[in-house]
Amino acid sequence: MRVGLKPKDVTALLRERGFKVTPQRLAVYNALAHTTAHPSAETLYRDLLEDYPTMSLATVYKSLNIFCEAGIVQELNVGEDSFRYDANVKAHPHIRCQHCGKVDDVSALPTDSFQQQIAAETGYQLTGQQYYFYGVCPECQQADGRKI
Repeated sequence: MRVGLKPKDVTALLRERGFKVTPQRLAVYNALAHTTAHPSAETLYRDLLEDYPTMSLATVYKSLNIFCEAGIVQELNVGEDSFRYDANVKAHPHIRCQHCGKVDDVSALPTDSFQQQIAAETGYQLTGQQYYFYGVCPECQQADGRKI
């Protein structure tokens, strides 16, 4: 598993919070935990439809909302019509290609010191953060035949 909880831990957490545990719900989490693609609900739905033909898009959305509420998935708003999702809930920035729409993690940014600086400067007690960067990915640069 790339990042995320084991199925038994997801099951225990959902039951502890009073949520129903279903094979479809576990499949949504499992698919998300095994990818670095930061998929949308629609993408997850399409990916799972072959194995779960009776699953609805509404089930995927409801599952994702529950996972976000439980703190085991984060919702990303990278400037598109729909949200993306990430099972890596540790604070980390994301970068989105403005040509192909791919979203990647950025791991080399020291966000802790930046958050401390923001809190000190503003007096706010920070409760969360999201950092988004935008550019053109190496694949699109190569396809275009130039570096930007």
